Amino acid sequence: MVIQKVSLYVLLTIALFLAAAFSLGLGAVKIPVIDVMIILAKKIGFFSGSSVSIQHEGVLNIVRLPRVVLGILVGAALGISGAAIQGIFRNPLAEPGLIGISAGASLMAVIVIVLEMALFVGLSNLLGYYLLAFGAFAGAGIAAMVVYQISRTDGKSNVATMLLAGIAINSLAGALTGLITYMADDQQLRNITFWMLGSLAGATWETVLAITPFVLLPVLILPHMGKALNAFALGETQANQLGLRINRIKRNVVILSTMAVGAAVAVSGIIGFVGLLVPHTIRLLVGVDNKYVLPASALMGALMLTLADMLCRTIIAPIELPIGVITALLGTPLFLYILIKDKKKLTL
Repeated sequence: MVIQKVSLYVLLTIALFLAAAFSLGLGAVKIPVIDVMIILAKKIGFFSGSSVSIQHEGVLNIVRLPRVVLGILVGAALGISGAAIQGIFRNPLAEPGLIGISAGASLMAVIVIVLEMALFVGLSNLLGYYLLAFGAFAGAGIAAMVVYQISRTDGKSNVATMLLAGIAINSLAGALTGLITYMADDQQLRNITFWMLGSLAGATWETVLAITPFVLLPVLILPHMGKALNAFALGETQANQLGLRINRIKRNVVILSTMAVGAAVAVSGIIGFVGLLVPHTIRLLVGVDNKYVLPASALMGALMLTLADMLCRTIIAPIELPIGVITALLGTPLFLYILIKDKKKLTL
């Protein structure tokens, strides 16, 4: 069984590498795969020739490469945080948005877009392009912190209360988002719509470097919590009897998941279904052991978003579709198929 799970890691890694290579070559400007390999080899110092066009090299280095790397980071963040949240809630239909992370990020993003000149002139001059990303990240963190604090009773957090608080925060954030959107002008409405549908079009090396620490920490730490999350599947009482500090585990999972999702949403907007569908699919392939589900979800999330981004750039090129539309179109039918096929196995 372990060999099969290791084989899955190898297959996902190879598939991710191939998807990234093809994604680098496809788009409004097509770059042959051999040219992609030569440019990448030159970038890491293995090749010093100049047998590719300057245009291809510029497009790949400045536009495509940071975009593909950002897609891998965002996909990994959404995939592993979805698996961790599902482990905490002991429910394969849970996702990070369930506890208000995405709704909080959306609300702050809309506030920044519509009220930037009225409320954030100083911050706008200081942060410039990154004000929207900073606002979304802060909104995600504030929402998660509020939900977590509401769920605490006598120093302990209750998962059921956390879920209900998340539903309430989602509703409140949605209402406030609608209210502020009502105040927006035509250009602001276009910006809000584009951000809500998700996109990697704004990828630069600066945005990649900005979110890398916030993604790498959860991706590296959460897999080490797999054994504890396995104990959660037995129930919090049993996990407590096994000597686990369940409140610390819940707090750490919420913090790390918020860090990952907040960073992802801050640079890419709202991208649905990755955090929900990927962990569920992985469990069908390797079972429910979170020691394997968490890292595999990061790999599959990165793969799924890389493929979705490649599709959104090529289906009607040179026009680009929002990546959130692609993930929803691909994810909804597959998820419904899995849900109908295995509905007797799901415990809600």
